[in-house]
Amino acid sequence: MGQQESVATSLADTVREGIGAALAQVDADLARRYPGDPGTRQPVHTVYVPGDVFTAGTLRSWGDQALAALDAHAPDAGALAAVLGIPDALAADVHDRVRAKLTREPVEDLRIDFEDGYGPRPDAEEDEAAARAAALVAAAYREGTAAPYMGIRMKCMEAAVRDRGIRTLDIFLTGLMAAGGLPGGLVLTLPKVTYAEQVTAMVRLLEAFEKTHGLEAGRIGFEIQIETTQSILGADGRATVARMIEAAEGRATSLHYGTFDYSASCGVSAAHQSLDHPVADHAKAVMQVAAAGTGVRLSDGSTNVLPVGPTEQVHAAWRLHHGLVRRSLARAYYQGWDMHPAHLPTRYAAVYAFYREGLERAAARLAAYVAKSGGDVMDEPATAKALSGYLLRGLDCGAVDTAEVARLTGLTRADLDALAGRPAATA
Repeated sequence: MGQQESVATSLADTVREGIGAALAQVDADLARRYPGDPGTRQPVHTVYVPGDVFTAGTLRSWGDQALAALDAHAPDAGALAAVLGIPDALAADVHDRVRAKLTREPVEDLRIDFEDGYGPRPDAEEDEAAARAAALVAAAYREGTAAPYMGIRMKCMEAAVRDRGIRTLDIFLTGLMAAGGLPGGLVLTLPKVTYAEQVTAMVRLLEAFEKTHGLEAGRIGFEIQIETTQSILGADGRATVARMIEAAEGRATSLHYGTFDYSASCGVSAAHQSLDHPVADHAKAVMQVAAAGTGVRLSDGSTNVLPVGPTEQVHAAWRLHHGLVRRSLARAYYQGWDMHPAHLPTRYAAVYAFYREGLERAAARLAAYVAKSGGDVMDEPATAKALSGYLLRGLDCGAVDTAEVARLTGLTRADLDALAGRPAATA
């Protein structure tokens, strides 16, 4: 009794050891290339503001304009629900959460734009704007008024604007260092990438900056903007975006789809350029597969239909934007761009409804999985990972609360992180 019974085997230990040795490099490669989710908060959107327009009051101004649009065109829960088709049972909660979000934290991710939204300027003017941006960002973090994530979009690595882009980035980062160091929420965006070698060039640039300032190697990451056909499919027929992630040497934080540049590069006429065009779906599917498991996040693009003008026109733009955001969320694109303050009400309404409407069902399935109590769905570890990720995203953006998730699942945030395969949350 208590003594483990022996079982018969046929293979010598040397066989197992030999296979382990043969696959050691594969094991190391898998760990390096596919580290999984970084465990940090992903913003639900990115707001782009031209470098000469950004001020210390920009974030609050966007929130105030968004609230004014909500008050003018959907002043109560019933009105917002009627415009967007939000179920009555969710209407009041979603409306209240949207208003609270616009008051507390209207922008989750801000990019000060020195690319298309800024355009070509005299060097002295862009130098001044880049230095001013650094000072304003540093002050915002110091004073507690910053968005969770902030940074710049520089000009691309193509020959015509390369030197200007590098100089702007240098001025911005140098200004941050002089003002006290790089903030934790710093994000940089490299646009119009066509070749993996341009990503490598960005890596070398950041390595040089880190060495100059004695920063930890790899401290500065960056986003890759996917807005050219060459970034999806190379001349050799290979998926270029996967090579770009590899070329980033662990510094790539996300891939952003550029709606209008990419559509135009495919020959799509202006009237049909949209997030739901087939060429957009193809590009984003390739991005999704290339990024899966790497820890690189995905962001959808934007709509250029602005919610301005009379109420009827605003409602039409809101319905379009809300539908596109919902579509992206269902396709596992949990972030997108917002181009106007009046896009914020529908961004948050779509996000909050998405997480709240599935909260109880997801929580019940996860609780049953953990308790091994069965139920009407037989979930596996991969599904439990997805369910946990869903709840974590809802928590991060304010769609659901810690207490209600704990009540419905019996799980802590740490439990959810573990089930989702994330390290402990760091942001």
